Amino acid sequence: MPRTNLNDILIFMAVVDAGSFVAGGQAVGLSRSAAGKAVIRLEDRLGARLLNRTTRTLSLTDEGRLFYERGLQILASVDEAEASVAGRSGTPRGILRLTVPRAFGRLVVLPLLEKYLRAWPDLQAEVSFTDRLADIVEEGFDLKIRIGAGASSDEGLASRVIGADKARLCASPSYLAERGEPRDIEDLADHDCLYFTSRNQRQRWRFRGKGGTWIKAPGVSRLRLDSGEAIRDAALAGLGIALLPDFLIAADLAAGRLRQVLPEPETDEAKIVILYPDKRLIEPRVRGFIDLIVEELGHKA
Repeated sequence: MPRTNLNDILIFMAVVDAGSFVAGGQAVGLSRSAAGKAVIRLEDRLGARLLNRTTRTLSLTDEGRLFYERGLQILASVDEAEASVAGRSGTPRGILRLTVPRAFGRLVVLPLLEKYLRAWPDLQAEVSFTDRLADIVEEGFDLKIRIGAGASSDEGLASRVIGADKARLCASPSYLAERGEPRDIEDLADHDCLYFTSRNQRQRWRFRGKGGTWIKAPGVSRLRLDSGEAIRDAALAGLGIALLPDFLIAADLAAGRLRQVLPEPETDEAKIVILYPDKRLIEPRVRGFIDLIVEELGHKA
């Protein structure tokens, strides 16, 4: 079977990225007609329709979506091959793919990513903002950021601590007015606690008690969420007590929208960790971003 023309694959990718044959063709220096013919050749070669076409829009078929995802892997492999030759001192280029916790990504990572993209015009980025635990190898990410206990425990991945954050127990004034304010850790058993949960793994709260021992906090959880921002919103709405990081609730505490409860017991320090595939050579786009975020957060690991 003759090999598919790689240019046709690149043209198909450009059309999908641009959302039209006109813009996709222009991105690779072709006319609309030439780009359309390339995609038709590719479809004929594969024996499958890749794009649904209307007079105004294009959309991927299931087969097209699968082929596009494989195309991204091909481009990533090309980038890796270039990086292996260029070495760590090479110029960041290609597509940086990362997955980050939703709130931390929006508040901390996104401004740094904007700075990084401005510095390197040949670089592109694709970001998944999610609090679920992504498999970066399976899903094709260059790196991910995780926060909290066990953040650096993923087997087969290199990790680097880039910072740490403290979590605080907090609740809305309306909730505390209705349910009362807990006086000690044991009082949490009489309150609604807003827990983070993901893939059937529920967050457990623990605090350092007298003598330095860690105490697991009791509590009833009627509402469990897989997003730190959703937990914050639920706390603001008066649905319970939450344990949330400073970066997410500092403004709410300052404005009085949330109040800290039980300020004395020490909570776990939540490490902020970057994880990436353990490779002999790290692509310049990945190495450069890791160096930037470490420098900006002021934590040398």
